[in-house]
Amino acid sequence: MAESLAAGHPALPPRPVRLGIWPAEQHAFFEALEQRHKAQVCVEDISDILEEHAEQHFHPYVAYCSNEVYQQRTLQRLTSSNSSFREVLREIEKKPACGGLPMISFLILPMQRVTRLPLLTDTLCLKTQGHPERYKAASRALKAISKLVRQCNEGAHTMQRTEQMYTLHTQLDFSKVKSLPLISASRWLLKRGELFLVEETGLFRKLASRPTCYLFLFSDVLVVTKKKSEDSYVVQDYAQMDHIQVRKLEPSEASLPGGGNRSSSVPHPFQVTLLRNSEGRQEQILLSSDSASDRARWITALSYKEKQWQGLTNKGELPQVEVTKAYFAKEADEITLQQADVVLVMEEEAGWLFGERLRDGETGWFPEDFARCITSRVAVEDNVRRMERLRVETDV
Repeated sequence: MAESLAAGHPALPPRPVRLGIWPAEQHAFFEALEQRHKAQVCVEDISDILEEHAEQHFHPYVAYCSNEVYQQRTLQRLTSSNSSFREVLREIEKKPACGGLPMISFLILPMQRVTRLPLLTDTLCLKTQGHPERYKAASRALKAISKLVRQCNEGAHTMQRTEQMYTLHTQLDFSKVKSLPLISASRWLLKRGELFLVEETGLFRKLASRPTCYLFLFSDVLVVTKKKSEDSYVVQDYAQMDHIQVRKLEPSEASLPGGGNRSSSVPHPFQVTLLRNSEGRQEQILLSSDSASDRARWITALSYKEKQWQGLTNKGELPQVEVTKAYFAKEADEITLQQADVVLVMEEEAGWLFGERLRDGETGWFPEDFARCITSRVAVEDNVRRMERLRVETDV
């Protein structure tokens, strides 16, 4: 629509089914657009319509996005436990009307649509800079839309994180160490997973019978556990993020405990130092990952606080990629991406990229083959300027 406005051609409203909002709000929104189109053969502006509906009619978006985690879990439960449901759903997904997309794609469609609106409205701002009154109207619409999107994102994150923390609270057994109050409004899970213990020292000798440990990395604390079952973990130790150091090692390094060449048994080692553990002492843990990409992801996650500081550097020098097909995050340190999203790439390792989504600043890992590199320097600079302008004007 923005392109039609810029070219001076009549702008017909898109088909309602593609926007992904509720029938009443959808009808009112498109009726307003239709009335504007009837009144103006060449539609000059729709900023007032966007502002009004963002402030008064699009509130169901917030509730829907906040409860998205429950929708996805219900779908997962039904497909795994109900064979009749699974068969019917499979037949429905084969229909041409679904376009080859799975059910999960339609559940997240409203979230995808609403997060696109700030970029659309920002385009209106760019196209109306020569018309002061229209530019003011577009700027007001941009602020209203961005506030709505921020509420949607915060609602989704809060609900998901709260539920996740309550679940983990029941799964982590602190009987062997000083108890840690796990549930906190400012704490969420960054990454979790099982790693090999190369050599056990101190408190970790008790893991010698099974040379693995299971880590839970939260936004402010690292918890080291021994896995008992799929939903039960015995905590061995923990340390605040401010008291953690991580260092990448190579298999041939002489500093590996025990000496000798361990390249065959320690393919991707790294060292984690708890400067002050649950007992106030320093502990070192030598760990090994299955792959180079998994090690890189752990090191990035364990450097979370440091990475936040690095975000202040000049982003114009970072490579950029455009997402060529949608990717749905499968782990806590991954990011869900929509087709055509632009991502600033901060790290890459063995087919995986770590980056910042331009439209909202969210960061995470995703497979390299879901994106293509943006080689035009003009496009790269335009994207950075747009990102900076959006962050300033909308306080995103």
